[in-house]
Amino acid sequence: MNEREMLLRRLSSAQFAAWEMHMFLDTHPTDRSAMQSLKKYEERARMLQREYENRFGPLNSDDAYGDVRWEWVNSPWPWENCKEAD
Repeated sequence: MNEREMLLRRLSSAQFAAWEMHMFLDTHPTDRSAMQSLKKYEERARMLQREYENRFGPLNSDDAYGDVRWEWVNSPWPWENCKEAD
């Protein structure tokens, strides 16, 4: 597994944990510990997403606009980021 895949896996794990805490809070809205955990996982996911986008480009087109709306087109395409298997 390369660095890109590892970072995506870490991001996915943080997003999953945040969503699980969100669903738990639907049935336990006064659980302060769960709310702290939710905030921790959401912050971790934001940090990992920023790290990924700084290193490998945006994860989706909504995050890729910048000053010129379609600037993301100039970034490497997904198949250009991966090396072909030997």
